[in-house]
Amino acid sequence: MAIPHLTDEQIRTWTRDQKDRWWLDNVFRGSMAQLTLRSALTGFLLGGALSATNLYVGAKTGWTLGVGITSVILAFAVFRIMARVGARDMTILENNCSQSIATAAGYMTGPLISGMAAYMWVENVVMPWWQMLGFNIVLSLLGVLVAFPMKRRFINDEQQPFPEGRACGVVLDTLYSSAANVGVFKARALAISAGAAGLITFISGASYMRAIAGFFTWLGSGKPWSQHLADNKQAILETWHLPHDVGFFYDWLASLGAEPKLAGVPIRQIGLIPTLELAMIGAGGLMGIRAAVSMIIGMVINFVILVPLMVHYGEIKPPPNGGAWSPAYVLNNWALWWGITIMIVASMIAMFAKPQVFVDAFRMLTGKGNKAENRHDVLKDIELPLWISWIGIPILGAAGVFLAWYWFEVPIIYGATAIPLIILLTLIAASSTGLTGITPTGSLSKIPQFTYGALNPKHPPTNLMTAVMCVEVASNASNLLMDIKPGYMLGAKPRQQAIGHCIGVVAGALASTPLFYALFMSDYNAADAAASAAASAEAGVADTYIQNVMAPAGGQFTFPSALQWKGVSDLMATLFGGGTGTLLTTSMIISMVIAGVAGVVLEVTRIRTKNKFPISPIAIGLGVVIPPLYTLAMFAGALFFWIMNNIYKSKPDSKGNLLWIQTQEPICAGLIAGAALVGIGDVLVRVFLLSGLG
Repeated sequence: MAIPHLTDEQIRTWTRDQKDRWWLDNVFRGSMAQLTLRSALTGFLLGGALSATNLYVGAKTGWTLGVGITSVILAFAVFRIMARVGARDMTILENNCSQSIATAAGYMTGPLISGMAAYMWVENVVMPWWQMLGFNIVLSLLGVLVAFPMKRRFINDEQQPFPEGRACGVVLDTLYSSAANVGVFKARALAISAGAAGLITFISGASYMRAIAGFFTWLGSGKPWSQHLADNKQAILETWHLPHDVGFFYDWLASLGAEPKLAGVPIRQIGLIPTLELAMIGAGGLMGIRAAVSMIIGMVINFVILVPLMVHYGEIKPPPNGGAWSPAYVLNNWALWWGITIMIVASMIAMFAKPQVFVDAFRMLTGKGNKAENRHDVLKDIELPLWISWIGIPILGAAGVFLAWYWFEVPIIYGATAIPLIILLTLIAASSTGLTGITPTGSLSKIPQFTYGALNPKHPPTNLMTAVMCVEVASNASNLLMDIKPGYMLGAKPRQQAIGHCIGVVAGALASTPLFYALFMSDYNAADAAASAAASAEAGVADTYIQNVMAPAGGQFTFPSALQWKGVSDLMATLFGGGTGTLLTTSMIISMVIAGVAGVVLEVTRIRTKNKFPISPIAIGLGVVIPPLYTLAMFAGALFFWIMNNIYKSKPDSKGNLLWIQTQEPICAGLIAGAALVGIGDVLVRVFLLSGLG
C-alpha cells in the first residue's frame, strides 16, 4: 500500500493548519496499538544490543551508525517467529515504536567515544560510571524535549525528507503490505549475514578459542579454574584461532629477510595489512564507494608517502625504549594535525556554504518563522504539549549546567551560555539532517570547543564538556527527528513516540555505560596508574596512562573521534593557554597549512559541482585518523557492493539485483551486528573468564 503524502505544490502553498488537518484525516491511525508492553520491551532489548554495536564500531572508526532500519527488520523477524508459536503479530505502529526506542538507545554512545573519552585522556582520570550515566541521560532527555517542538516545523510544516527516516517508513510499509515477502527475504538476509559474520568472528576470537580449550582440559582436573589457568597458561595462550589478518604471511617473509618496509619501518607495524574485520566491511558497504575511495587516498598520502618521509627526515622519532611502531604512534606524534585540519576546514566550509540554515535558525529563535501563532491547533490532543518542553528544557538545562560545574568544574557562566548555543546548533543540525540525513556533529563540536577553549584555555574540561553538552543535545534531537519521520508517515501518536524515546534513552545508557568500562577500562590498574603518574612527573611530560589503557598501541580500539576532540583541546591550550609551543613542530604547521588550503579547494569544488566532484576532503581526513587496516576493510566492502551494483543495476528483476542491491543495507547491517556483538563477547570472555592469563 502506497504511503499517502502531500504533493510538492501542497507543501509549498498549504498552511500548517491545512497540512495538520490533512494528516489527521488521511494518515493518523488513532485506534491502532502502538506503545504496548511488548513493543516497549522489544525496543528496549534491541536498543541495548544495537547501542553495544555502535559503541564497538564507534571506538574503532569514530562513527555511530544509524540503527533504524536494522531495528525495524529485527523486530519484524522476532515477532514473525513468535507468531508461528501462537503470539499475535505486531502491528505496523508497534514495530515503529520498537524502532523508535531502539534508535534512541543506539545514539546514546556518541559522547562515550568522543568528548567523554577525550576528557578522560586530557585529565588522565577515570570518569566514574554514575557521572557518565547521569550526564548522558540528562543531555539526551534534553534532546528529546528540544526535538518535539521542532517536529512541528521540520516535519509537519516543511515536510522535510529526513532520508533515513523516510527509508524506515518505506521498509515498514513494505513489510506489512502485499510485498511482505520482500521484507521477509531481507530479514532472512540480515540474519544469515549476521550469523556468518558472528561465526567467523567467533572462530577468529582468541579468547573464545582459549576459553574452550581451557574448559575441556579443566574438566575432571579437580583444580579451581584460576589455578588451572595459571598451571596451563602457555598451552592455553598458544591455542589456535582463525587469524585476524595475513600477519603469518609477513612472518614468513620476515623469516626470509624480505619483510616489506617503508623507511625502515615494517609496513604491518603501521597497519598496512589486510584484515578480516567483517564489521568494517559492512560499514564500508553502507558508506559507499565515493567516500571509501577518498579514505584510501588519505590513507595512502599519510601512511605510504608522508609518514615514511617524516621518519626518514627525523620528524617522527622512533618509539622510545625500542618499542614497536603503530598507527596510533605515528598519528599522535605527527599525522593527527593535518588530518584534523582538513576535516575541520572542509566541515566549516560545508556548513557556512548554506547561510539559509542560519537564517532559518534565527527566524525560529525569534518566532518570526510562524505567522499563525494564534490559529487553532487541530493536533493539540495528539502532539506532545509544548508546555512540557518550555518547562522541561530550562529545568534539564539547569541540571546539565550544574552537573558540568559540580562534576567537571566547568564555570557556571560558560555552562549557562552554552544553553542558547545548544538551541542554535540544534537548529543547524536538524536542518542538515532533514535535507541530507547527515548530522554534522563533528564540525558543530568545533564551535563550542574553539569558543570556550579560547575563553578558558587553561582548563580543558571547559571546552570538552560544554561541547559534549552542545553536540549531544543537537545530535540527539536531530536524530530523533529522523526517527519521528516514519511515525508521521505511518500515522503514529507523537506523544507515545516521545515516551518511547525516553525509554530508549534509558535503555541505551544502561547498556552502553557498563559495557564502556568492560571493553575499554578492563586493563586499568591503580598501581600502574600511580607509577605512570610518578614517571611522567619526573620526566616533565603529560601522563597518558588512561589513553594508553583505552587505546593501546596495536590495540583494536583507536577512538578516532576522541583523538580529534583531544587534538582540538590541546591546540586551544597551546595557542591561548600560554604553553611552550612545542606541541606543533615546523613540519606539522606546514602540513596543516597545506591541508587547510586543500580542504578549502576540494570542498568548494564539491559544492560548486553540486556534489558531482568525487573526492571528499572530510573522508580524506578520516583516512588519516582511522587505522589503515580498517580503511582497507571498509574499502573492500564498498568496492564489493559497487561491483555488484554495476553488474546487476541493469537487471532489476534478477535475483542478483534483489540480493546485492535491494538487500545491500540489511546484509551490511547483519555483518556489522553479527561481528560486533560476537566481538564484544570475545573481549568480555577475556576480561571475566581469562583474566588469570594476564
